[in-house]
Amino acid sequence: MLTPIAFAQVLCPRREFLRFGAGLAAAGLVLPRALAAEASRTSGRATSCILVYLLGGPPHLDMFDLKPEAPAEIRGPFQPIATNVSGVQICEHLPKLAGIMGKLALVRSVSHPNSNHTPMIYYTLTGRETEQPAQDNDIRPPQRTDFPHTGSVVAQFLKSDGDLPAFIAMPDVAIRSSTEGEYKRARLPLRGGGAGFLGPKYEALAINGEPGTPEAAPSLALPPEVTRERFQERAAVLAQLDRGEAPSGMSDDYRAVRRRAVLLTGAANSAGHEVFTLDGESDKTLDRYGRHRFGRTMLMARRLTEAGVPMVAVHFNEMTVCDGWDTHSKNFAACQTELLPLLDQGLSALIEDLDQRGRLDETLIVCMGEFGRTPKINAAAGRDHWGDCSTTLLAGGGIRGGQVLGASDKHGAYPIADRVDPVDIQATLYHCLGLDPDRLMYDHLNRPHAISTGEVIRRLL
Repeated sequence: MLTPIAFAQVLCPRREFLRFGAGLAAAGLVLPRALAAEASRTSGRATSCILVYLLGGPPHLDMFDLKPEAPAEIRGPFQPIATNVSGVQICEHLPKLAGIMGKLALVRSVSHPNSNHTPMIYYTLTGRETEQPAQDNDIRPPQRTDFPHTGSVVAQFLKSDGDLPAFIAMPDVAIRSSTEGEYKRARLPLRGGGAGFLGPKYEALAINGEPGTPEAAPSLALPPEVTRERFQERAAVLAQLDRGEAPSGMSDDYRAVRRRAVLLTGAANSAGHEVFTLDGESDKTLDRYGRHRFGRTMLMARRLTEAGVPMVAVHFNEMTVCDGWDTHSKNFAACQTELLPLLDQGLSALIEDLDQRGRLDETLIVCMGEFGRTPKINAAAGRDHWGDCSTTLLAGGGIRGGQVLGASDKHGAYPIADRVDPVDIQATLYHCLGLDPDRLMYDHLNRPHAISTGEVIRRLL
């Protein structure tokens, strides 16, 4: 009888076999999962995903899991309203989403025992713990040794149509520092937002400018002195040079990234290319989504998925009342006047528009943050970080609408039914896109890792 190692050597060349790394002392445990992952395929219905990531931590108790019977210091001033699904209620400041609850699924029992921003941003976007998961002040930029953002993993396995990259972020994952209560515009990219060990080929194209304007992707704009014709001449010369032998030290990955940059820049500046603008959209559509940054971003996300981009991630924290969704103070003022109205209008418009255009079944929508917020309201009329319980919204892409999965206790503090870890949300996302969560990716040392450590939430499907 062949041992697991000998069996693997029969199945694949030695070089491929060695990709399983030095840890093959546990081959008897790792190998069956690895072989099954490489051979299996899922029957996901989605061809693209829009991740609406509420950076900072959305207050689940004031959005999708209200507790009207709780004490005043927990329930807050907002009232629940009925949705179009019998027995399901959400916040009064989300009336448009309440009207399409039949297309939505809520998971009210998402939980992980960490309440710090940076490790939870990393965990929810990559599915892995950081080296120091309890630390809340790790603001280092993305590292090449990091695990990749979910979008980068998708980009590795699912290709886009045409010249567009497979992963676009609007904007990239970043925080802003504050001085005397006013938030600076300087943005600090965070770990968890990059391609990590998958390399630059799978980094997101970041749309950090105003969405739907010529400044949306300034890195793709041609300098004033470079006309479209001059750019095309330069691209032709570069193509001729690339036919020859690569200069010493230039990797194939670098050449691939450079070629993609040239193609994308040319496409973005070609006549009639409208994917990074909102040209052609009616006033009615613009009003429907909202003529604000979030509404324009949602509309751009729809256009990008229609153009064949498999993964669009909206890392939503460009607000004025609070620093994104980090509502340690003024939680209710921020939610009522800005956060909830923008989310309600833009997200509901996206879901309804996709449905009316016949694309909701093939476009997965996931709306979540890194954690929820504390049941108890603090002295500054805010809520603090709370990893033990939050709510995630999903729609389209094979998700069965009109349902609520899981439940929290009477104070919204801990799950009491169907606890779900954030990595299970990630695994479900991959499954809906036709990617087996056990499928392997390889790090910078050529060690294999399953793309997700979570379990698919079958009840959502």
